[in-house]
Amino acid sequence: MERYDVIIIGGGPAGLGCALTLASAKGHFEWGENRKYLVIDNNSSDLLKAKLNNVPGIKPGSLGKEVIQELKEHTKMYGNVEIIDGRVIKVEGEYKNFKVITEDGKEFFSDFVVFATGFHEFNIECEGVEVIENIKSPRPGKVQLKVDEDYKIKEGMYAAGLIAGVSTMFAAAAGSGVQVACNIQAIMSGKNVVVHDVPESK
Repeated sequence: MERYDVIIIGGGPAGLGCALTLASAKGHFEWGENRKYLVIDNNSSDLLKAKLNNVPGIKPGSLGKEVIQELKEHTKMYGNVEIIDGRVIKVEGEYKNFKVITEDGKEFFSDFVVFATGFHEFNIECEGVEVIENIKSPRPGKVQLKVDEDYKIKEGMYAAGLIAGVSTMFAAAAGSGVQVACNIQAIMSGKNVVVHDVPESK
């Protein structure tokens, strides 16, 4: 049985932003040690088809597919994140005992689940998830999941990025994933925390 602290479904800006922030607690906090995170990505992020000219901190003209690859490498740098290809078809269970099932029959277990699947459709079977119209989308027919002000669907389960109803901008989606990670880290640590790094003094 493969068990993780958090399973993130989707490897675009929101999913990778969430994974990167979770991973970065390693080496900063005792509660952040010996954690394991999994990203399951079906390689369908809209960022793969994008060219980025207006994203803070990213060189104008960057190709989205290159940015995603860099994000994946950056995230894996901490050594506590696994990124695999797969398509999730079902999530069942509850907080601290979720089971995530892929279309090829693999099963993964976790304390938390984060949906970061984009806004085109949501075909994952999951009790307690409500799919609604995405009102922030510039195009009709897009969806989001019903979440509270903390992007929470129910205890232990979150949505991030476009499927959580944020605007269709890289920075907005990535920031949503980061905020979800911070919300989860607050539960892990028992208080609000933020992972900050500072230059080493000379």
